[in-house]
Parts: sequence; C-alpha cells; structure tokens
Amino acid sequence: MSQPRVIITAPVPADLREQIAARCEIIDVPAGNSLVEALDKEQRATIDGIICTMRSKFDESILDAFPRLRVVSNFAVGYDNVNVPAATARDVLVCNTPKVLDGAVADLTFGLLICVARNMINGDAHVRNGTWASKGAPALTHDIRGKTLGLLGMGRIGRVVAETAKAFNMKVIYHNRTRNTEAEAAGIAEYRDRDALFAESDFLSVHIPLNPETRHSVGAKEFAAMKPTAYLLNTARGPVVDEAALIEALKNGQIAGAGLDVMEQEPLPASSPLCELPNVVLQAHVGSGTVETRRAMIDLAVRNLLDAVSDTRPQAMVNPEVWTARSETTNA
Repeated sequence: MSQPRVIITAPVPADLREQIAARCEIIDVPAGNSLVEALDKEQRATIDGIICTMRSKFDESILDAFPRLRVVSNFAVGYDNVNVPAATARDVLVCNTPKVLDGAVADLTFGLLICVARNMINGDAHVRNGTWASKGAPALTHDIRGKTLGLLGMGRIGRVVAETAKAFNMKVIYHNRTRNTEAEAAGIAEYRDRDALFAESDFLSVHIPLNPETRHSVGAKEFAAMKPTAYLLNTARGPVVDEAALIEALKNGQIAGAGLDVMEQEPLPASSPLCELPNVVLQAHVGSGTVETRRAMIDLAVRNLLDAVSDTRPQAMVNPEVWTARSETTNA
C-alpha cells in the first residue's frame, strides 16, 4: 500500500519533518505560493493532506482541485483561510491548534494593555531621544488597578486574560454569544449585554473569531459608545474591527488609544495612518510568537495531519462531523 502524499507549506522543524517523512510522501510548496499552480492536475489528484499557515486559502475551487484531500491542518488557531462548509461538504477535515497558544496570546494582550495605559512606547522614546534630559519627565499616565476590563468574547483566551486581570485587581466584564456561567460562578467575570460592555469598559479587549457575522462588527457605533478615556485592544483578527472607523475614533478623541496585534491588512504598510498615531501601540501579529508556543503549535499541527491521514481521530478538529461521518461509514 502506498504512503499518503502530503503537502507542506508551513515551517516544520527537522525532527517533525522526519516523523512525517517516515509515514508520508512529502511535497514542499513554499508558503504563499499557489497550491493549484505548484502542482499539475495529476499530482493534485494524489494529495491526501496539507499542513499550512493562514496564508494558504481554501475556497471551493481550490478544494475541488484536490479531489482526494482528506485534511487541511492549519498551523494556527484561526481557520478563516478555509471555507469550512465547503470543506465539510467535500469530506475534508479542517484542523487547527487551539489551547496551546492561549497563554501567549493572553500575555501579549496584557502587555498591550499596560503599554497603552502607561504610554510606555512613547516613554521609551522620551528617554532615548534626550527629551527627558532636556525637558524633564513625561506627562502622567493612568493606573490599571481598579479599572474595568471588558472582554468581547469569553473563550479560552478570554478566560486566561480575565484570570490575569484579577491579579491586577481589575473588574472584569464580558459579552459572549453563550454565557460562561462557570467563569461567573468563580467570580472571574460578570456578564453584560453588548452595548453595556462597550459603555462600561476602561479597556475593551477583542477575543472573537473572524467570520461573515463578525467582520467589521466593532465599528463607529461601538466607538461612539465607549468612554473617551477607554482603550481598544485587539489580538484576535484585524477585520473584526472596522479599521477606518477606528482611525477616526482615535483621531477625534472618541477613545483614548488602541493596542493592536492584528490589522485588516497584514503586513501593515508603513503608510497606514495607524503608524502615525501616537496613541496606538502596534505589534506584527505575534500573539503566539514565542519559541515555546510556536513549537507546541507545530507539534499539534503535525499530529493532526498524521492522525487524519492514518484514520486516527485528530486532537483538534474544526468540523468533527466529517470524522463522525467517516467513522459511521467505516463501521457500517
């Protein structure tokens, strides 16, 4: 029996690549290259699995170009690069890497919170450019202790952010499609309706996935509801926030500032108005960007791939109904 044939577009460490090579035939396609253009029709018809980053897109036409495909294993917790309903209809498992990056993303969220509240980026420049020596201490900043942190989304990452905030004596409120009664019972966070969340928060942190319903769901209406002293934090997905509306809110003082790890266009061009605003702290989509977390993510992505092509239940599936249907067919 021939080995499964898989495409690798993600950066895979040598030891994990050896594990894949021991059980599969590997075809390398550099990240960002078109999978359809990289392989001819005959080659595409032999592909069982793909391990990839968010840069690889899978719409209906691309999924149809790989008729034997069994799994798309994302090296990411997000999966908005894949048309999941289309994949499900074609019996393609979509896997991701949840849980292993929760702490790292939560840490960066809180790092952004502290940076914007204490104006640390401008404070660093104040020292480096000699302003401290020539003009004295910078302007006063703001405490975070005793302030209210609002979480739009209370999934795994939101829960870790909430637990971290309690260590800073912050009041935590949240809005989620489904109430997290466990977190409420534990005293970690209090539920608010969506409008109240934006109105009450001193820091509003976004932790919702990107989908057609959430795209630009944080926009002018939400910024108008926020306090002029409040800050927006986004470590989820850039297009969840209407960036043009955010820029206007930052320019006209509707909100005090923002800390962003994600943007609508990535990489963010230096010409973006966001790069010119002194009340914004920017990061390069590095929420999971630690050595330890990235290793754990690629470990899981590789395990998901190998399990799926060997008829073993993967640990993390976005559309587990595909696996259930396969199992029922096999056992029939």
